[in-house]
Amino acid sequence: MSSSLIFIIFIIVIALVFDYTNGMHDAANSISTIVSTKVLTPRQAVLWAAFFNFVAFLIFGTAVAATIGKGMIDIKIVTPTVVLAGLVGSISWNMITWYFGLPSSSSHALIGGYAGAAIARGGLGVIIAAGWSKMLLFIVLAPVIGIVLGFLLRVIVSWCLRRTTLTAINKWSRILQIFSAATYSLGHGGNDAQKTMGIITSLLFAGGLITEFKVPLWVVLSAHAAIALGTISGGWRIVKTMGQKITKLRPIDGFCAETAAAVSLFTATHLGVPVSTTHVITGAISGVGSANRISAVRWGITLRIVWAWIFTIPAAAIIASLAYLLLRLAGLD
Repeated sequence: MSSSLIFIIFIIVIALVFDYTNGMHDAANSISTIVSTKVLTPRQAVLWAAFFNFVAFLIFGTAVAATIGKGMIDIKIVTPTVVLAGLVGSISWNMITWYFGLPSSSSHALIGGYAGAAIARGGLGVIIAAGWSKMLLFIVLAPVIGIVLGFLLRVIVSWCLRRTTLTAINKWSRILQIFSAATYSLGHGGNDAQKTMGIITSLLFAGGLITEFKVPLWVVLSAHAAIALGTISGGWRIVKTMGQKITKLRPIDGFCAETAAAVSLFTATHLGVPVSTTHVITGAISGVGSANRISAVRWGITLRIVWAWIFTIPAAAIIASLAYLLLRLAGLD
């Protein structure tokens, strides 16, 4: 086995480690509402979410993977070292925000890291503007869509159930939330796992192991398995922020938030947009909370989360560019 092939295998392992940290970091997105409403225990919730993270490959294609892999960065300048440096930047930022309990976007950390490493090698000309415009637009749209859908769904549900007893509402909403959590986890796995697929496929293309950008089945399965295992491990610091600190949730609120977020994720994945699942669910939770009353949302906590979003892409890009320069000095590119 050649040294270059060993190097590529090593980077694939690192990419799957990122996917694992993505699942661990974003486990909060999938389970925070259903845990905080006490519909499922934390252990039951992560197993439920992980299962649907994995089986999402049966429903969604690879449009998001194509956007990440060849639609944002000129793939001609990508080398295995660029991919490795990008992963170092994204994993580092994931760990920093995980430590501080901030639900930042793993997706944007990956995108920022990949771009930072590519720019360090080829300059700003490597950026494909069309691919970035779509993603940057959804940085703004994703939480807004989540807020609007969450708000509207909660208002509609409240109106429909205005003559129903509280006991009946709680009984049925607990059952419905199990299904809404599953749907959200499908959307999460379908969108987020594809980002790692795109990176690995770019690596295979750059290493000459494939001649056209087409995601192999083993890449699809391994990416979904890694994110599911990460979800099982759980990101309990972020669960507390998402499920308890933004607003107080009841089962009916959790159902509305998860359903609103799932609709957003299914739409974005169908369009091939690498949207942030964190942005969507945070917006949906805030929208549901504000439907009850504006003061029910702790907007100070939400603002802190927004600042983490703003810094994610540039922070991951800076770390990745430094990592690339160090790797190049070490003679790896």
